[in-house]
Amino acid sequence: MRIWVLLALCAVTILLLVSLAFDQARRERESLEEITHRVFLDIEIDGQRAENFRALCTGEKGKGTTAKDLHYKGTPFHRIIPGFVIQGGDIVFGDGRGSESIYGGTFPDENFKLKHSSAGVVSMANSGPDSNGSQFFITTVKASWLDGQHVVFGRVIQGMDTVYAVEGGAGTYSGKPRKKVKIIDSGVIPISKWEDES
Repeated sequence: MRIWVLLALCAVTILLLVSLAFDQARRERESLEEITHRVFLDIEIDGQRAENFRALCTGEKGKGTTAKDLHYKGTPFHRIIPGFVIQGGDIVFGDGRGSESIYGGTFPDENFKLKHSSAGVVSMANSGPDSNGSQFFITTVKASWLDGQHVVFGRVIQGMDTVYAVEGGAGTYSGKPRKKVKIIDSGVIPISKWEDES
C-alpha cells in the first residue's frame, strides 16, 4: 500500500515505513512489532516547511536542542480521529506534547495559500501562530476550518486507502489511538528509483 504526497517545487521522495502494531492485551507484554503497511511519501520541496519535513524523514541533521534525534524514525502517529485527521511527528515525547524543527525549536508560518480542501491534505500541526516544528497531520476529510491556522505543504496522491485503514483501525473520537501506529523507518528515495516505486 502506498501514500504519495505531492508538495510544491523541487522533487524528492520520502519513504516512510509505517507499522501498525496491534496492542491487544496479550501483545502488550511482548516487544513484537508487526509491519503491516509500507507508506511512501512523494514530495517536492518548497520553502522551510517542506525542507523541514524532508530532513526529518532522513534524520540528516542529527540531534536537536532537546538532544533527541531530528528524525521521524521510531515515532508514533499519536492522534488519530475518525472523520478528521491522523497526526504524528512528535520527535521529542512521542505523545503530541513535543515538537522541534531542524531550525531549532519552532519556525514561523510561511503562508496560508494552500487550503485544507479535501481528504489527504498534509499540513503542519502547531500550538498557535508561528509554532511549526516536527508535527504534521493528514486530513481524512475536507477541513476548511483549519485554513489560516495551519500551513498546508502537501497532499496524498496515492494510498488514501492506507490512511483510511489507519484512521478506521486505530482511531478514536478522543484522538488517543486504540492501536499503535509507528513510523518504523523513513528516508529519501532517489529520483532514479521513482519508477521502481510506482
